Amino acid sequence: MREEMSRRKAARLIAASAAGLLLSRNRAVAQNKDSIIQRAIPSTGEELPVIGLGTWQAFDVGTSAAEREPLREVLARLVQLGGKLIDSSPMYGRAEAVIGDLTGKLQPREALFLATKVWTTGRGAGIKSMERSLDLLQTKRIDLMQVHNLVDARTHLATLREWKQQGRVRYIGITHYTASSHAEVIRVLEKEPVDFVQINYSLMEREAEDRVLPVARDRGIAVIANRPFGGGGLFGRVRSKPLPDWAAEFDCTSWAQFFLKWIVANPIVTCAIPATSNPRHLEDNMRGGIGRLPDARMRQRIVEAVTAL
Repeated sequence: MREEMSRRKAARLIAASAAGLLLSRNRAVAQNKDSIIQRAIPSTGEELPVIGLGTWQAFDVGTSAAEREPLREVLARLVQLGGKLIDSSPMYGRAEAVIGDLTGKLQPREALFLATKVWTTGRGAGIKSMERSLDLLQTKRIDLMQVHNLVDARTHLATLREWKQQGRVRYIGITHYTASSHAEVIRVLEKEPVDFVQINYSLMEREAEDRVLPVARDRGIAVIANRPFGGGGLFGRVRSKPLPDWAAEFDCTSWAQFFLKWIVANPIVTCAIPATSNPRHLEDNMRGGIGRLPDARMRQRIVEAVTAL
């Protein structure tokens, strides 16, 4: 009898979870057609816009007005269009310092979701690196601190759990950029209590679908999709080619939106982070999270169309 009750309880929990996921997805799709879709961070329910901003190379610039003015406009438009997540790393040159300087002038800065990484070996070196990131970003608390490429992950995750308890970071995560490291990524996801995983995921790099995304879904871990344009390779494939007429069926008007909507239509993905230093490209990217998204059948049609190019 007790076993039967346990089964019934489990069935109710599964049904409730499925219903919640469906309701959340329907709410996202049904919202104002001009508003960016929001998706919940599984560990807390806090919502993030499905398109954020990467800063690798794009924000590694000097101090001149000519270099920084386009980036200031990129950040301003990100906020105006409903974006929040800005992702950086100490290995991105001057990007953290540039972000700290420019976002300090944005209002309200508290609306942003700042993410960066620790990329070194040893507890002391990790703490020093993270303290420097706080200083460069001009903040006393980081929304998301990630262990970059799993370098000394066990050591840094232990420190980050302490920082999380102290309120110095809100979320902790891990990242990696090679498919050959997915087995290691999965081992960490299964053993460590992390909130986020950042992984390459695009029409050119779909390996994360095999195991990483399912594990993240089952463990309640948010997913940030890195390199959503395949390092720019996708644009090389479609150069001078017209956008398919059927892209209009999911409110798509550019190739950038075409690639991004395929990613964020996967409900396991929390946010995709295309990098750009061009305000016009930023606006185009943000529209990848606005309006209708392709369903499963259309996502497969997109894969087939890009594969055929």
